[in-house]
Amino acid sequence: MDSAFAVQALAALAQESRLTIYRLLVQAGPAGMVVGQIAEALAIPAATLSFHLKSLSHGGLVASRQEGRYVRYVADFAAMHGLIDYLSENCCGGDRAVCAPGACAPDIPPTVEFIKEKQA
Repeated sequence: MDSAFAVQALAALAQESRLTIYRLLVQAGPAGMVVGQIAEALAIPAATLSFHLKSLSHGGLVASRQEGRYVRYVADFAAMHGLIDYLSENCCGGDRAVCAPGACAPDIPPTVEFIKEKQA
């Protein structure tokens, strides 16, 4: 994966409704969902949903296929895993053996004062 694809995919996810739609499609698995099911599950108007699905498609994160008069959307799991791999490929200096969840986390959480200093 190249950085241009990563930026495009992350930009597609950088909006609350699109992130929610994408997470719903991931949860639906390889079967995906037709547009009407997505709209009903999330109570999103059709025009708005169409806009968000187009953004996710352009981001390379979902694919669609026509099924008669319905359109089914499916999360592109290869793209999702590729993005996750791209984001974490250099974790812990590239040593994936030590890069388990939490392995690179500090031993103690930062203090409120530390966080305020970093924001200033």
